[in-house]
Amino acid sequence: MAGKIDARLAELGITLPNATAPVANYVPYVVSNNLVHISGQITMENGELKFVGKLGKDYQVEDGQKAARLCALNLIAQLKAAIGDLDKVTRVVKLNAFVNSAPEFTDQPKVVNGASDTMVEIFGDVGKHARSAVGVASLPLGVAVEIDGIFEVA
Repeated sequence: MAGKIDARLAELGITLPNATAPVANYVPYVVSNNLVHISGQITMENGELKFVGKLGKDYQVEDGQKAARLCALNLIAQLKAAIGDLDKVTRVVKLNAFVNSAPEFTDQPKVVNGASDTMVEIFGDVGKHARSAVGVASLPLGVAVEIDGIFEVA
């Protein structure tokens, strides 16, 4: 039987991507007491890189928001792999977002809204979180956005 969050995903027409394996010497998540720390998720969709490039050069804010949304869905896929039932989530605690940015690009917070809005859309008030939105000179594999997260679970 599907849980509340699985039903919400279906209602929104969202299919979570496959949780990807790490590409280096780290684990995709660590569960410590009631917190799940999820390693940085990039713009990978079922094994295919998306959104490779810089905001303010190759992409504008709207594309960046789509990239951030994909990172958020990858975070949720890893979270589901970690805990099984997404109804166990009691809070999206924090997102740390990195935006591959041209030097003059300063709309990182608007880009990261793509992830923040996705968390609230799926989890409701439980999805409201603290966050950082940081512009960087480059990201792994040249992707536009990478986001890690901390989730509280029951």
